Amino acid sequence: MCRQVFGFRLAMIALAAPAALLNAAPGLAQKLVGAAVLVTFMVSYTLFRDWERFGPLLLRHPSLLAVDTLFGALLLVTAGPRSTLGYVSVCTPLLAGIVYSWRGAAFFACLQSLILLAIHAADPRRVDTSLGEALLLPGLCVITGALGVTLRNLLLRFGAATQALTETRARLAAAQAVEEERARLAREMHDSVAKTLHGLALAADALAATADPRTVRGQAELVARAARRAVAESRELLADLRRQSYGSGEGGVDVVAELHDRVRDFGKRSGIETAYRGVGEGAAPPVPYTVARQLLTIASEAMENAGRHARPTRIDVSAGVFAGLLRISVRDDGPGLPPGTTLEGLRRTGRFGVVGMVERAAEVGARIRIGRGGAVKGTEVRLELPVGGAAR
Repeated sequence: MCRQVFGFRLAMIALAAPAALLNAAPGLAQKLVGAAVLVTFMVSYTLFRDWERFGPLLLRHPSLLAVDTLFGALLLVTAGPRSTLGYVSVCTPLLAGIVYSWRGAAFFACLQSLILLAIHAADPRRVDTSLGEALLLPGLCVITGALGVTLRNLLLRFGAATQALTETRARLAAAQAVEEERARLAREMHDSVAKTLHGLALAADALAATADPRTVRGQAELVARAARRAVAESRELLADLRRQSYGSGEGGVDVVAELHDRVRDFGKRSGIETAYRGVGEGAAPPVPYTVARQLLTIASEAMENAGRHARPTRIDVSAGVFAGLLRISVRDDGPGLPPGTTLEGLRRTGRFGVVGMVERAAEVGARIRIGRGGAVKGTEVRLELPVGGAAR
């Protein structure tokens, strides 16, 4: 804002200087007017160009503005108070109001007004003028001083409001980050440790209810495998948290190979006939760890949901690249989702498996479809991720 004041002052000097030079008496008076115009213009231009450097000095030393006021007075003495250069004097109270508040504005408005009145009274070329004409420029100095104070207050309030808005946005961003992290941890716990512990509890119940030694041994082995899997999943979750905190230097992950291993492991654990098939136009590119982990977790959760709720006799899993999309499909031959199933309904009933899959897909920019697809029965979970997005 202060720089704009000096810009206005430069414009006023440039517009009024030719008329002042033409109206000045030839000879020494004209030279004095030219010198005063040049000095005042150069000082104003220096402050306009390098305000960041000279502004703090002007703020700490009001005497510098008093020196500038004396240069303006020299300009008025040489050109005369009736010159259009007199309107340059109103910039000083305006600048004082912006920089020094109302005390500075009052001081410099009074000082500039007294200088204008003194020069007007001492002007040898003065003709009879009305009191209103004599007080015009001093009145403008008072008005611009008050305007400078008003602009200062508005700028300070705007700055305070901007700072408060920035702090509020920062708090909201922090709260949103905390909420997103809580939701992510809830998904991780549901899709890994909690799911394995649930299977562990079922196996333990079956172990307690059986009396056949051969069955007991099989159930005990199942409990041991589930417990080890829960420990492994807990370590994987903790490792993932540390990786996200400190960064990871790992390269891309072969999603197809990892998915094949998970399909084979799920078939052994569940006893459900599970088949994997590679499809598509070419080999899938390596995928960053964070993206691969979400894709593999969605596929694993789709298989677990099918085995737990759909009572299928077969689950088919496929993966490949189609038209620039990495596509992963998990299809079962169960009865399918109940009619009218919605994400909000699942969330209200505490069934977060499908909800978590949708959230994970959105997190990595993948598209997910859950439904019958083109089959007569069963449910298909299909993931599609642009190959360019997968490679980032």
